[in-house]
Amino acid sequence: MSVIINLLAAALGVATQPLHVGNDDILIEFAPRTPDQMSSFYEARQFPRAMLDILEKQCFITVRIHNTSQHRIWLDLENWEFSANGKPVERYHRNVWKQRWQDMDIPLRFQSTFRWTLLPETLDYLPSEIEGGNIVLPRTPHPITLKAMFKTGDDKHGPVIHIKYDKLYCAEDKQ
Repeated sequence: MSVIINLLAAALGVATQPLHVGNDDILIEFAPRTPDQMSSFYEARQFPRAMLDILEKQCFITVRIHNTSQHRIWLDLENWEFSANGKPVERYHRNVWKQRWQDMDIPLRFQSTFRWTLLPETLDYLPSEIEGGNIVLPRTPHPITLKAMFKTGDDKHGPVIHIKYDKLYCAEDKQ
């Protein structure tokens, strides 16, 4: 998966430095993507115009998570809360996208390509492991705050990691 993320970053021509947050156990990098970056990425893969019209209106942030600890860390996006301007921002779950694409009769090859660019809903990170993908949020002009919780240990009963980060944003195209 990290190879895919690196290819995605290279294909998108990363214009900004990643944003970082973490502690001794985990490092998270965020790279907000512009509508043009994401549209170009999917257009190069011949996505139908109907999909591109929807995707270019979304807020994409590429996330890279690195387990820097000596124990297993568990990602569960149900434990991530986003807010902007004091109000919740609902992250679009991959099942929402799956249903939307099915309702639009989008060919499976495009649905699959879109799905592999997303951050998994759940994943365990072994020590030193790095994985990532995109999160998709409704576009907002306000700074976005993330509160995330990660369980740890093989049985998920280790110390809980809490991360709060208030410098996320939806990238804009240069005018």
